[in-house]
Formats: sequence, structure tokens, C-alpha cells
Amino acid sequence: MKPINEQLEIIKRGVVELIPEKELIEKLASGKPLKIKWGADPSAPDIHLGHTVVLNKLRQFQDLGHEVIFLIGDFTAMIGDPTGKSETRKPLSAKEVKTNSKTYQDQIFKILDKKKTSVVYNAKWLKKLSIEAVIALSGKYTVARMLERDDFSKRYKSEQPISIHEFLYPLFQGYDSVELKADVEVGGTDQKFNMLVGRELQRHYGQVPQVILTCPILEGTDGVQKMSKSLNNYIGVTEEPSQIFGKIMSISDELMMRYYELLTDLPLDQIKTMHPKEAKVQLAKILVARFYDDKAADKSASEFESVFAQKNVPQNIPLKKIGQESMPAIDLLAMSGLVSSKSEARRVIQQKGLKIDGEIVENETVAVDLTSEKIMQKGKKDFIRVIRL
Repeated sequence: MKPINEQLEIIKRGVVELIPEKELIEKLASGKPLKIKWGADPSAPDIHLGHTVVLNKLRQFQDLGHEVIFLIGDFTAMIGDPTGKSETRKPLSAKEVKTNSKTYQDQIFKILDKKKTSVVYNAKWLKKLSIEAVIALSGKYTVARMLERDDFSKRYKSEQPISIHEFLYPLFQGYDSVELKADVEVGGTDQKFNMLVGRELQRHYGQVPQVILTCPILEGTDGVQKMSKSLNNYIGVTEEPSQIFGKIMSISDELMMRYYELLTDLPLDQIKTMHPKEAKVQLAKILVARFYDDKAADKSASEFESVFAQKNVPQNIPLKKIGQESMPAIDLLAMSGLVSSKSEARRVIQQKGLKIDGEIVENETVAVDLTSEKIMQKGKKDFIRVIRL
């Protein structure tokens, strides 16, 4: 293994909190591979770059010689994680959990080393807990401590209902750490409370408490709000290579540096010496290669260059998703936001002021295929990228 100071430098990169660093140093000093826990409820079938911040950190632990335990919360998913929710969360069915779990694994092993990852399910032990054991577990944490949690506190003060079973969620997540004898638990900042419960419960059960490592929430392509499908500012790991590449090329230079910090291992000082466009191309190729391969990355770069650079298309243009596979040019222009009405769209086309992928649109009724991304240009300066939703 690397010296402790070198491991710490890698582990602390892009991390919000390390609780506490002193204990991590003591664990690293043992020279033994540490058990790094990461838990996820399979609440959705697909993951995006925001989810991969934690995965990238876990891969760093693996490369340092430590063992990652991927805990699939098949039992806790049927409770529903109340984190960040203003109301009781709908639990998943057993069928949904099973389907999503498989999809999760297909995607996370694009980043994690499968040979260095143990996959476990918490139903294995949580289903076996007797009512006496649940009562005993519940006795190790107080309602007052639960109400210190931000989302519970807000709901309580605003007189929003909190179901008793929601208090069990952080207890069960914490108990997972007891069962796994975790040395470190990694998660997003929104999971801090749950992970601290794990530390407390490990103490109650006579174990050395786990160290907590929180990773930041990644901003979406807009550079403002967190990456989310509902906000349409996400980059999905299963999107087509050209889509991933194009979306990366559309982000701001400032956000690009943030993505480098959280999603790669490259030295930031090295990136700062590069031309922003060169750096962005490199980042896009790294991420496409991660989810596909080098060939797909090179092809995406070539396609991007031919469509954008050769036709003098600017980099930072917005993306709009359309809910159809094809659409007449006039309707597409009217929906694009580049014009204010269909009549204006007609005038623009009649005056040969609309280009799609660099070609002038002559016929307003021509069908535009939206199964692949198209670049629309109105006049000389107005651009938008469109693709099927």
C-alpha cells in the first residue's frame, strides 16, 4: 500500500467532511485493507454522473488496496428513505427492487473493480430481526436525536406527518454497518445523519466506530442546481457516447474543473495549464471511455469536431428534449424557443434563416429525425441542441 500521507491526499480530494481524520489515520496505520461500505437503495433504474462522485471515490479506495462493500438496500428500499423528503416516501415493491438492483450493478461496474467489490443485500439480516431485536435496536436511539435530523425537524415544526417506520430507516442503515463491521462509510452529504447513526450503533455493539466520508452533491449541466433527471440537467451513464460527449462540451469552464476534481484522478494544476477547450475535450473523452471504451471516445470527439467546429457552432449552447422521434421543421422550430410563434418560424424558414446541422432548411414540412442530436441555428447567433426525450 501507499504511505499513509499519500493515501490521505487521494482520499481527501473533493471530500466535504472526514469524520474524524485522526481515526482514519489510525485505521490506515494498521496496514490492513479497510472495509469501505457504500449503501444504495435501488430506488431508480438508472444512474447519472451525480451518482458517480461516490463511485469514483470508492474506486480510489480500491486502487489503494482496500475492499469495497456495495450494500444493496433491498430491505430498506421497501421502507423508503426519508432523506430530504417533505412527506412520507412511497416504498418500492419487491419486484421493483429486484429489477433496479440488477440495473444498478450493470452500471456501477463501469467504474468499480468487480473483483474488488463485495455485493451484499441487507434483507439477509434485517428480515431475520425479531420484534424483540427491533425493540432493542430502537432503544439505542432517542426521538430527540432523530428530530435533530434536518428533514425530520422541518416536517415536525411544520406539522407534516412523520410515520414511526421512518425512524427505523436510519436505525436499519446504521445496523448494516454493525453487521458488516465497516471501517469507513462513504456517501453523499445528504446521508451524513444516517452514517453517524452507524457510528453510534457500532459503539453500542462494542465495535470500533466507522469513519464517515461525505462527498459533495454534483451540480448538473446548468452549473447551478444539483444533477437531477427531473431538472433535465443530468448526464446519464447509459446515454449514447455522442450525447455524453456533447453535454460535457456544453458545460462552463468553471464547472469543468469541478467535474475534473470529483470525477477524475488527474492533477488539477495540470488541467489549469491546458486551453479550456482542450481540457474539456479530454474530460469528455475520459468519461465516454469510462462508460464505453477508447474507440467510442475517439469517435465522439471526431463527430463533435465535424459538426461543431467546422460549422462554427459555439460550445455552450442549451439542450432541449422533444417527446417525439421526428417532427416537421416548422413545428420543431416553434417548440425550440428560438422563435416566439409558429408564424415567426414560418417566416424564418421562408427567408432561409434556419439551419439544422449546418444545412439550410428549404421546406417547412420536412421531417426532422430526433433519434440523434441535431443542432438548430436561427440566423447567425442563435443555437440550440435538440433530441428526442
